[in-house]
Amino acid sequence: MKNSTKNKPTKKLPMPVKVKKGFRFYCLAVLTFAFTIGCSVTAFAASDPLTVVNNLSDFIFGLIRAVGLILLGWGVVQVGLSFQSHDPSQRSQGFLTLAGGIVITFAKEILTLITG
Repeated sequence: MKNSTKNKPTKKLPMPVKVKKGFRFYCLAVLTFAFTIGCSVTAFAASDPLTVVNNLSDFIFGLIRAVGLILLGWGVVQVGLSFQSHDPSQRSQGFLTLAGGIVITFAKEILTLITG
């Protein structure tokens, strides 16, 4: 029994030159439109400088919270793997990562409690 698909050469389907040029023009138009829309975002400035600082603070603490949640998830994974492999050093490392993730996740609330 011969495998007939093994020796068959693959051939590209023919595409006329006008179709290629049209497709290139279409791709260029779509990319130009997307770039134009993406770069022309209106920035609204706040009149109060304190509002700007508070918005920046909220943004930075949001990024910190995201990092804390990632560490929290990694700590849970490490603790789970340590229970599976019966490795006490990995278990302690997992609990430390878990605790660090909790502290980083709730850093804003902790700072608010400290400062009053």
